[in-house]
Amino acid sequence: MNSLMFTVLFIAFLLVTLSVRCWLSSRQIRHVLTHRAEVPAQFSEKIPLDAHQKAADYTIAKTKLGLVLLVVNTTVLVGFTLLGGLQWLSTTLFQLTGSGMFYQIGLLVSFALISGVIDLPFDYYRQFVMEEKFGFNKMTLGLFLSDMLKGLLLGAAIGLPLIWVVLTLMEKSGALWWFYAWLFWSGFQLLMLVLYPTLIAPLFNKFTPLTDDNLRIQIEGLMARVGFVSKGLFVMDGSKRSAHGNAYFSGFGSAKRIVFFDTLLSRLAPKEIEAVLAHELGHFKLRHIVKRMAVMFAVSLGFLALLGYLKTQAWFFTGLGVNPILLGSNGLDNNNAMALLLFMLALPVFTFLFSPLTSLSSRKHEFEADAFAAKHTDARDLVSALVKMYEDNASTLTPDPLHSTFYDSHPSASLRINKLLSA
Repeated sequence: MNSLMFTVLFIAFLLVTLSVRCWLSSRQIRHVLTHRAEVPAQFSEKIPLDAHQKAADYTIAKTKLGLVLLVVNTTVLVGFTLLGGLQWLSTTLFQLTGSGMFYQIGLLVSFALISGVIDLPFDYYRQFVMEEKFGFNKMTLGLFLSDMLKGLLLGAAIGLPLIWVVLTLMEKSGALWWFYAWLFWSGFQLLMLVLYPTLIAPLFNKFTPLTDDNLRIQIEGLMARVGFVSKGLFVMDGSKRSAHGNAYFSGFGSAKRIVFFDTLLSRLAPKEIEAVLAHELGHFKLRHIVKRMAVMFAVSLGFLALLGYLKTQAWFFTGLGVNPILLGSNGLDNNNAMALLLFMLALPVFTFLFSPLTSLSSRKHEFEADAFAAKHTDARDLVSALVKMYEDNASTLTPDPLHSTFYDSHPSASLRINKLLSA
């Protein structure tokens, strides 16, 4: 393949991806608007009209913001690639630092900082305008800035050594660097599963042991019935950032812990909380987590192998608007960071049309976890909890089916509840 052919292929996939995403968003907006005036009959006795219309308006606002971000991100992508943004950034850094690891890391860090600055106004708007308008924002500006600073420091503390190891492997470990990088990356992911609950998550939220003895006894009874051993039951102060509620378990091996948002505990009855937790435990007992990790590791191995080939091809660089800095024996030895950047930018363009496969697998797992919960608790309690969570989180009851096929990791409310009630 030559660079012109790759450029044409990239533009074609980019236009298809952009067109499909805009079409799906427009379908979602029209479908939700069409059904805004009336609560679906299945929920008419449980969810008031004003809550249904709030969910519709919230969904439309999120979709419209997504459209704006789509246009902005596409423009930025073209600017960085075909219009020479990365070429300019690379040349400027190379003139300042020369070749070597400092240049390589500097390129990745500079790109990350520029991207963060571009995203910042939208993050602010999402939190303090859109979420505020619909009554979900509980975050102060000080907390927003504190989270951002912590994220930068944590990113530097973890990301810089990670980048250094990967770039060193790319440079020093020969043609099979991608396999060694995959081993390192997989080990890092597993390590994060252990460290995140106890070392990283507490930097952003406060976790306190569950103090409701009756609820704790009830949950421990559920865990005993399904054979789940946890490091502890914790309540997270999610209400300091958002009114949204959830429950999850995190960790790996002996570090597993169950976490409830305080907003969830304040809204659901004990039986409903037990049913929601049974669903989450279903993901674990049915090995959904292990299956997803296995798929993730397999896919990442394939992508790294592909990158191992692409980084040796001049057309991959020039086709995306970058002239490789010609140093080293094959002319591409010092472009490892650029190869990583271009690959991360181009990959979503070529893989978007496969999104329904991932969503389909996720929805299948959700149905299976619901069935597990219905087996170990009363299905009506889970239905009741889901209805409350749909209302509290302003989740639309009438999503466009095709939009859901592409994007939604969970089944639509009507499909999910019908299946539970039939169980």
